[in-house]
Order: sequence, then structure tokens, then C-alpha cells
Amino acid sequence: MSSENMFLFLMLVSVLSSVTRHAVCAQQLTEESCTVQILVPGLKGDPGEKGLKGAPGRPGRLGPTGETGQPGPKGQKGIMGRYGKVGPSGIKGLKGDMGDPGPRGPNGDPGVPCECTPMRKVIGKMDIDVAQLFSELKFIKNAVAGIKETDTKVYLLVKEEKRYSDAELYCQARGGHLAMPKDEGANAALAAYITGAGLNRVYIGIHDLTQEGVFTYVDLSPMTAFSKWKRGEPNHAHEDEDCAEMLASGEWTDAVCQSTMYFVCEFNKESV
Repeated sequence: MSSENMFLFLMLVSVLSSVTRHAVCAQQLTEESCTVQILVPGLKGDPGEKGLKGAPGRPGRLGPTGETGQPGPKGQKGIMGRYGKVGPSGIKGLKGDMGDPGPRGPNGDPGVPCECTPMRKVIGKMDIDVAQLFSELKFIKNAVAGIKETDTKVYLLVKEEKRYSDAELYCQARGGHLAMPKDEGANAALAAYITGAGLNRVYIGIHDLTQEGVFTYVDLSPMTAFSKWKRGEPNHAHEDEDCAEMLASGEWTDAVCQSTMYFVCEFNKESV
């Protein structure tokens, strides 16, 4: 229906409604006038101006993660960082060779004559004191320091867990080597030493680091006259079992050199 026809239709409805209202009012007994107002919609107006831009809406949902891009070019090498902290000091090195003797010095002034008898008495008393000190020192070494002695060797049990190479360096720095039992007597003394300390095993100076499968003492002397390997040993159960340990029973087994354990140092008695 067009807008003109719609307007005519609405006007007709308005007239019919007015006639009906007047007829009803005529029938009323009162003298009051009967007024009827009918609101009729007008024609459609012209479009208005475009409104202002509204406020932004709420953010939409987060979209899916995109694919990983290609790596960019390698950056330039940075500047060198600061030097790190200074590490701990190493163990004391071995004593160097003695230098050549220097030139002989001039003769000193002649000594003053003295009474020898009093000096002999003093020296004699000093000898007695020194002998007593040696006796007390031997007691301290055996009872307190835990040093074990044989006729020719002095053994020191070191209760510091170290790797094999570090243990040997420790002994060398003090003028010795890891213990090398080369006869039954020395082996039994070491076994008793270990047992008395309540230990199960310690490093000893035997290895095949120089030639695989050929065990020698740590001073590179061959093992020809004596050995105390446990039955089935050395078995090289692990790839780097190139060092030896002594059990409390006195038997030897091959061991991993990188393991840490207590060890026994050996010193010649003449040099102690």
C-alpha cells in the first residue's frame, strides 16, 4: 500500500470514529460537551543527519596462535664478559732440585777457649731429652696420629675422600706415594691398619693406566713377585676400572679412578 493510500485510509478511520463519538455524546443526559481527540500519525519524514561515532566496543576473543616464524639471522658476537673469580690455590708442588754449591766463604775468626766439661754435661742432658722426645713422638704417631710402621715403611691413613690422581698428588707433595704392598708382611700391616680404622676399602698405589690390563705399582715398578687380587679380580666390570683398592680383608679389587674414597700414603722410613 502506497503512502497516499495509507493517508486516505487513516483519514477515513478518523471521520468514522468522530461520527461514532458524536452519536454517543448525543445520547448522554448531561449538558457537557463531548470532545474527542484522535492522534493520527503523519507522513514519514526525511532522513536525519548521520549521528556521532559511538564508543569502541569491547575487545573480541583472542584469536588462535599463529605459526612460528623463520629464525632471524645470527647476531653479532658480544663483547667479552668480566673475568670470573679466582679459583682455590692448588696443592704445593714438588721440591725442586738442589742448586749448585756457591763459592766458599772466608774463614771465620778463631773461637774463644772454653771449659769443655760443663758443655759436655749440657750436651749429654740434651741427648737424653732428645731420646725422650723421640719416644714420645713415636707414641703420638702410633696412638694419636694413627701412623702405621714396618721395618722400612711408614704408612699414613688419610681420611679425606679424593679421586685416585688427587690422592697420589697428595702423597707425592709430602714425599711419598700411595701405599704399594709388595710382600705379604706389608699387605697384612695395611689390612690391619684399615680394619683398625673401621674402614671397608681404601685406594692403594696400583693401576693399569699406562697399559690396559697390565697393572703396575704407582712408582711404575712391575708387579712380578707378589699380588693379592680377590678371586675374579681384576674384572674390569666398568669401562674405567683402571685403579686398585684394598679391602679390609687385605684383598685387592680394581676400581673406578674417578670415585672418591680414603687412601693410604707410603713413605720410606729413612726419609721421614
